[in-house]
Amino acid sequence: MPEGHSVHRIARQFDRNFVGRRVSASSPQGRFVEGAATLDGREAESVRAVGKQMFLEFEGDVWLRVHLGMYGAWDFAGEIIVDPTIASANGRMGQTNQRGTVLNADDHDDAIMDAAGENSLSSIGAPRRARVHVRMSEQTTGLADEGEDWPPPVVGQVRLRLLTESTCADLRGPTACELQTPDEVVATIAKLGPDPLVDDPEEGEERFTQVVRRKPTPIGLLLMDQSVVSGIGNVYRAELLYRARLDPHTPGRDVPEETVRQLWRDWSRLLRIGVETGQMMTMDELSPEDWRKAMASRDDRHWVYRRAGLPCRTCGTSIVLEEMGARKLYWCPSCQE
Repeated sequence: MPEGHSVHRIARQFDRNFVGRRVSASSPQGRFVEGAATLDGREAESVRAVGKQMFLEFEGDVWLRVHLGMYGAWDFAGEIIVDPTIASANGRMGQTNQRGTVLNADDHDDAIMDAAGENSLSSIGAPRRARVHVRMSEQTTGLADEGEDWPPPVVGQVRLRLLTESTCADLRGPTACELQTPDEVVATIAKLGPDPLVDDPEEGEERFTQVVRRKPTPIGLLLMDQSVVSGIGNVYRAELLYRARLDPHTPGRDVPEETVRQLWRDWSRLLRIGVETGQMMTMDELSPEDWRKAMASRDDRHWVYRRAGLPCRTCGTSIVLEEMGARKLYWCPSCQE
């Protein structure tokens, strides 16, 4: 499931390529025909991400709410303007798990590619514009191919296609894709926990701390509860708990207040790193060589995630894998006792 940094990056891409433009909408799959008809011909006016959900506003007080869930993805094609606030990797758009799209072939020799064909290093520069086809999600695999046809042919089960004169966005497999009124958007967001990139940092910290400190629920479950805090998924949960040296089974009310506050501050920091780099980098104080190594290999970006049975990077104890909240949890029983 895409975690918070991915959704914020996707929202920024919509801001660059759709906001301020009139949009044609259709539902090739046929499961969002009425909604697409309502959106068709309207101008996109704004976009925002809160946790794992994105809200795209259209003229006439109509909002599109999308939650990608476990299998959802956005496929972008056409003339893509890369947001300069998002790290652009040697000419590539740095969306999480984007595969193989090189916008500037001259820069490709300087790229560091990971085992999945993803260039993770960032570069600084002006917005780039290129003809590409790229997928934005967590589970994306395979290469994104540049095409000549416009608009591009529909491939697979596309729930919603949004199209401007030069850019196409295809939505596949979302958990939620619905239209909302402004009041419904407010109500939806009100049910979500604080998001460090949306809420006032101090207010978010207080809200998070107060909720956690009164709950008997294990902290490992609370971090995945989107009504407690927005955007944290399986990877960030495991890594945040390890970085705090916190036993995942500790009831929230038993976690020291300062530790809870530090969890929020650490999440704020890691989320920003994720948005900037497109990667869930959770290891600190790496040498330049180790940083490049980590950007080139997912196995070198995390302390405990997906390291079941391997020695803890700190103490050598075997990392434990268990199920918590119907999701895999990785942790060190020695460092996190």
